[in-house]
Amino acid sequence: MTDLEQQRFDHQMMHRALVLARRGLMTTRPNPAVGCVITMGSDLLAEGWHHQAGEPHAEAHALRIAGQRAKGSTAYVTLEPCSHIGRTPPCADALVEAGVARVVVAMQDPNPRVSGNGVKHLQQAGIRVDVGILQSAAERLNPGFISRMTRQRPWLTLKMATSLDGKTALSDGRSQWITSAEARSDVQFFRAQADAILTGATTVLADNPKLTVRAEQWPKLRQLPEPLKQPVRIIIDSQHRVTDEATLFESPAPVWLVRTVAGQGSRHPHCHELLIDADNDGKVCLKALMIELARREINQVWTECGANLAGALIDQQLCDRLMIYSSGQILGHHGRSVIDMSEPMNLVSAPRFKVIDRRQVGPDQRLVAVPHTQE
Repeated sequence: MTDLEQQRFDHQMMHRALVLARRGLMTTRPNPAVGCVITMGSDLLAEGWHHQAGEPHAEAHALRIAGQRAKGSTAYVTLEPCSHIGRTPPCADALVEAGVARVVVAMQDPNPRVSGNGVKHLQQAGIRVDVGILQSAAERLNPGFISRMTRQRPWLTLKMATSLDGKTALSDGRSQWITSAEARSDVQFFRAQADAILTGATTVLADNPKLTVRAEQWPKLRQLPEPLKQPVRIIIDSQHRVTDEATLFESPAPVWLVRTVAGQGSRHPHCHELLIDADNDGKVCLKALMIELARREINQVWTECGANLAGALIDQQLCDRLMIYSSGQILGHHGRSVIDMSEPMNLVSAPRFKVIDRRQVGPDQRLVAVPHTQE
């Protein structure tokens, strides 16, 4: 191949590896989703992706398929091969033992136990390593894992359902249903990608939600993941208002009740109390909570909450993505606001988000925005 042809081929193969990696987005947590393609010249020999935490990594799957044909081949991997012993053997060792001649890596692993060490190990074994092809796409694939490793906090999405005029409920609190069945189905897909669903006790008391991923509401055009893993349900309950009778406890998925002071234990074995220091107002310190969630290997948090918690998350710059489902209804000025936060001193200091996606979901619109400083 000419240099230009090689560049095009490298991009094509890395794109294929990224497509493969996406198959594990809902099943690999707390590990990142990773894909691998092995080629010889212009021939594709094997491919693989990481299926579940504790199972072989993407490279191991691809190398098993390639077998002895892997000698002298090129491996395309969306994340730097691991070089440490975890629940599975190091992938960098497996690539060396297989006799791979070249490894193309989309991005360096942000895990300090790996970062740069996998590349160094391969190079010391005489393998050519190229890093950075489709790096931005690879980074967008695992925002939660990257956030946990680099910022020591999860990547948080704040989901809201609003009327066309930005209200979330009638004045008496009735909100079911502002958005359509199609929008609620769409939400299942994003819930399934999260390690945890976060809300407040007020929402639990008002709506009595399950906060689970429901297969019966799964979007028809998307493949249901196997296995369907349920996120941890995290409830901020500093006033100890959530009782064992809540619908939350009908599912065996874990429930973490976040409090500043220990309360009475729950009769449900999957319910645990998480004690977090209080902030200056006596409420759960949200920043301390995020640090603790990262320590517990929570990568992504999906948040469905009331106006006060939504405002606090934005105020404290803990929201990494806004996802707003907007219906065509008009509720008027008596309707409840979707966000309750302190008023900015001026327009310049007001939190600003950049809309990166807007699309129709049934009769509703789904808008996605990120903080304006975030690319």
